[in-house]
Amino acid sequence: MKLNKYCILVLAGLLIISCKTNNENDLALNDIKTSKTLSIEDKVDALLAKMTLEEKIGQMNQYNGFWDVTGPVPKDGDQAKKYDHLRKGYVGSMLNVRGVKDVRAVQKIAVEETRLGIPLIIGFDVIHGYETLSPIPLAESASWDLEAIKTSAQIAAKESSAAGINWTFAPMVDISRDARWGRVMEGAGEDTYLGSKIAVARVNGFQSDDLSSHNSIAACAKHFAAYGFAESGRDYNTADVGTSTLNNIILPPFKAAKDAGVRTFMNSFNELNGIPATGDKYLQRDILKEQWGFDGFVVSDWGSITEMIVHGHAKNGKHAAEIAANAGSDMDMESYLYVEELAGLVKEGKVDEKLIDDAARRILRVKFELGLFDDPYKYLDEAREKEVIGSQEIHDAALDMAKKSIVLLKNENNLLPLKKEGQKIALIGALAADKTSPLGSWRIAAKDNTAVSVLEGLNQYTGNTVTYAKGADVSIGKEEFAFEIKVNTSDRSGFNKAIQTAKQADVVVMVLGEHGFMSGEGRSRTELGLPGVQQELLEAVYKVNKNIVLVLNNGRPLTITWADENIPAIVEAWQLGTQSGNAIAQVLYGDYNPSGKLPMTFPRRVGQVPIYYNYKNTGRPVLPGKDVVFWSHFQDEKNDPLYVFGHGLSYTSFNYSNLKVDNTYSNNGKVIVSVDLTNSGKVKGKEVVQLYIRDLYASITRPIKELKGFELVELEPGETKTIQLTLSKEELGFFNNQGEFIVENGSFEVYVGGSSKTSLKAEFTL
Repeated sequence: MKLNKYCILVLAGLLIISCKTNNENDLALNDIKTSKTLSIEDKVDALLAKMTLEEKIGQMNQYNGFWDVTGPVPKDGDQAKKYDHLRKGYVGSMLNVRGVKDVRAVQKIAVEETRLGIPLIIGFDVIHGYETLSPIPLAESASWDLEAIKTSAQIAAKESSAAGINWTFAPMVDISRDARWGRVMEGAGEDTYLGSKIAVARVNGFQSDDLSSHNSIAACAKHFAAYGFAESGRDYNTADVGTSTLNNIILPPFKAAKDAGVRTFMNSFNELNGIPATGDKYLQRDILKEQWGFDGFVVSDWGSITEMIVHGHAKNGKHAAEIAANAGSDMDMESYLYVEELAGLVKEGKVDEKLIDDAARRILRVKFELGLFDDPYKYLDEAREKEVIGSQEIHDAALDMAKKSIVLLKNENNLLPLKKEGQKIALIGALAADKTSPLGSWRIAAKDNTAVSVLEGLNQYTGNTVTYAKGADVSIGKEEFAFEIKVNTSDRSGFNKAIQTAKQADVVVMVLGEHGFMSGEGRSRTELGLPGVQQELLEAVYKVNKNIVLVLNNGRPLTITWADENIPAIVEAWQLGTQSGNAIAQVLYGDYNPSGKLPMTFPRRVGQVPIYYNYKNTGRPVLPGKDVVFWSHFQDEKNDPLYVFGHGLSYTSFNYSNLKVDNTYSNNGKVIVSVDLTNSGKVKGKEVVQLYIRDLYASITRPIKELKGFELVELEPGETKTIQLTLSKEELGFFNNQGEFIVENGSFEVYVGGSSKTSLKAEFTL
């Protein structure tokens, strides 16, 4: 085919015009992105004005890392389609792409090959660390140390950002009262007040004071809302709660995270009041964006938009996309429905383009705040990656957090701390030598066999003889598989060696509990005892040596009633991450005095679940008389738990005295509560002073006790400090069933002590 001279001249002219136009557009775009005079809002508006509908929708589309980015470009199929979307600017975010080399590869496509060059935001589940892991979040919450928790999140942000990550899907701020739910390991426990404080600490840690810093990453408050109330503790199940529970128990930690400046929210898999959360306009638009004024963006959970079809709320994918977009779900994680359906829905008038603009604006705003437009490669420094990941600073912080997370549940006859020399110690349990399980769940970037085991930790002390015997495996098969844990219910072949080892020991340290993958997402359990044959092993060893220290490794409260009745010393050591064994050894030997307090109630039996300290009285709360059956109780178990919320012992002792209440609320809006705390023991120690209140009568019934203040105090032996805690309207009020926050006149009781089973009580009238 030949072209005549005229055609050639026309084509050349068009090419010149096209190049000139593109150059002018590029210059204008560059001015928008890097301007030092325009505000972020002005930049976002200017950029939106240049975007097509499809490009705006592209910002709302998030794909999982879908091909080997350092390998060949996909040529056909779904992979090729996603790659084409990336090159066209139809992808706003990617998740699970990590490491400077790989992140640079995808960011380069977004920035240098798309029409507008809008950078990607790179998401990853940095739940309790990146490659170096701190304790699981439930364990960290047991520290009640807000500064330490904030620092832990800062360290996680520093390490993950060095790998190219700039957005984490954390913190999970779901309140849950049901230990059967596997994701309790990912949150702060059962209490709204404590959970709200920890939510703020984690948000501030991840995001720091300057979100645009290369050490900071955007945080994500999840799961909005009521995921922790999944029926029967079964993951992804329906949640059915009343208005009072929603407003007073579930929503406050989310509001606290919003007020702390969290830049993203994630909606949840569950339905609430018959509506899947992903499609719930009341939650996402009315409460979050309008009432609370949240100006970040909402991301769906993995595939949760398309799951509305299975819920029976949407008839097909197109309908699901319509519902989710109208409800306020700004970014679609791995449903592919926004990129496929939203443009058509806008043209049909089923989704207003103003809502698309709003969603894209929110996403672009966060990208500008992160500084990605100033330098899309700001997180991509290979020298920094090598220097930061796994550094001594990161490991030291993980060890500090791990020690602070340990809870001493029981210590009869001061069996702990262990003597440092002259003893024969039998160390028993498969978990005692395990270097993978202590990493816990949500450890995607961590390498197997990188945790310090308890065996290794104890061997750092050379004054005693430590003899190890496995006793029995917790699980059967490979420990590193993530989708199923087969519990060992039959292999007792190691019992005899463990028993013989225990017979010859002065002290037995038994490390028992759950494998690290037995809790987490999709890891619900109907039984909460020691899995498999571990209980049998514990009882068999007890028959030959009663001098046992039981160290628990677990991601949730367990039912250990037999152990509590028989074992003299019990240490709740959770799954403590990379430095697990060193932390446990230092606590067992007394080089660190444990100060942790339980963030969740431990039941006596699973039949008591859900069980929590801040329950409400029934009309028949206590036994009305001898041999009367008609009162709120179990026929086969006590009502009270095994270990109460806030419980935790120390190697020293503390006395509380001189509780005073100065009620000046009518004058300055505050009630001042003071108490004297004395270290009555022989060693320095920390105590979490806990303040609870009870509103004796109200327009909506209040719990028998609610945590409304706490302070972590360190005292030398014999030292006394006066601790002052303040109650303001935020602590004294509550939400009514219309969602209004109110403070009512009436009588209050105040309780102060070292757990929710407090020792001192006072009263005041408001």
